[in-house]
Amino acid sequence: MPDPAPTVTFNDARSRYEIDLDGVLGGYAVVEPIAPGIVRFPETVIDPAFREKGLGTRLIEEALRDAAARGQTVVPLCPFVRSFLRDHEVPGLRLQWPPGIDPV
Repeated sequence: MPDPAPTVTFNDARSRYEIDLDGVLGGYAVVEPIAPGIVRFPETVIDPAFREKGLGTRLIEEALRDAAARGQTVVPLCPFVRSFLRDHEVPGLRLQWPPGIDPV
């Protein structure tokens, strides 16, 4: 039997994107609204039991695609999110790099 496919959803009550594997929370990415249409991603957490399985990448990719679809500008504070953005393009995503952070 194949491993369950992870699903990413936005949890409004906790203001975070969550990645779920067959009913088990594998990790989350916190989202903080800072102004109308602008959110920052300060932290990404993956449960140690699920590390090294690509869940962080999947979580951030889908979270950023959703932010782009919502027309939000993203401030990438989390080092994992910044690393992802340096290696991947997210169509339609508007970015506002934090002061002192080199986007390249």
